[in-house]
Amino acid sequence: MQIESFLRRFGIDRYMMLLILTVTAALFLPISGEAALVLKRVIFWAIVLLFFLYGAKLPTRAILDGLTNWPLQLGILACTFALFPLLGLAGGALASLALPPAVGLGFLYIGCLPSTVQSSIAFTSVSRGNVAGAICAASISNLLAVGLTPALLALTIPESSGHGVDLQTVWAICQQILLPFAAGQVARPWLAEALARHKGPVMVLDRGSILMIVYSAFSAGMVGGIWQRLSFGSLGLILGLCLAIFALVLAGTVWGGRLARMPRADILALVYCGSTKSLATGLPMAGLIFAEADLALIVLPLMVYHLMQLVLCSLISQRMA
Repeated sequence: MQIESFLRRFGIDRYMMLLILTVTAALFLPISGEAALVLKRVIFWAIVLLFFLYGAKLPTRAILDGLTNWPLQLGILACTFALFPLLGLAGGALASLALPPAVGLGFLYIGCLPSTVQSSIAFTSVSRGNVAGAICAASISNLLAVGLTPALLALTIPESSGHGVDLQTVWAICQQILLPFAAGQVARPWLAEALARHKGPVMVLDRGSILMIVYSAFSAGMVGGIWQRLSFGSLGLILGLCLAIFALVLAGTVWGGRLARMPRADILALVYCGSTKSLATGLPMAGLIFAEADLALIVLPLMVYHLMQLVLCSLISQRMA
């Protein structure tokens, strides 16, 4: 308990430790063959159920209330889908100079993803920021990402990469993410109270789905032998680029909020929603957009950024509180 309490002070909780253990398990005990195909089918339906429950949990009133704060919502959207893609382009270009092209594509992918939902709201709440605004921004960001993320990737992915986005890909994303979410919103009047009473199973499904996707992607990378192309120095470079992107976005959100004369609570929501990227949306979407051969390398920067943002935002939120 003392060790766990010590780690929590630095933003390292059980979920983060499970992520690290899952990657380790994939490196030493990768799944392959028919078992890997079965796992992918399980992941597909787990993601469908997960986004259905997201829709059922999310209070529609919170979204409508948050929409009235136009400066905050426009600021978060501009940061998520304008500033971040530009930084992703720059990070991808720099990464491609010393790392495999798929890793550079991973930085571009980070830039096109939506904000986190649970994390950004939790950090905003701990810091005593505008929680309703954060709920609204994170939800809208993830809904718009169904169309905006593929569109941004279609505009920015080099033709030489061998990856592309078409209408069939967008429809597959809608089937797995948008339609279940919409169905959850319709079913919300009947399910919201029960879900509020049983948060534990929903959290297990949430975290478990992400862990399964991580295990599947990194197992495929191990079986394909791609990890032989990366060294510890390469991982250090990826972490350094992630830190640089996070620092630039953090500075941009703080200065932008102050220039717009936002109240402190709105600036905090802007910081957390504008600087974080969703692993829950990014991993299943990556599996639908990119070829399996490069998938592990493409999502590696997202994994590193996700772990880093949890640690740094946890430390910032504790300081702000």
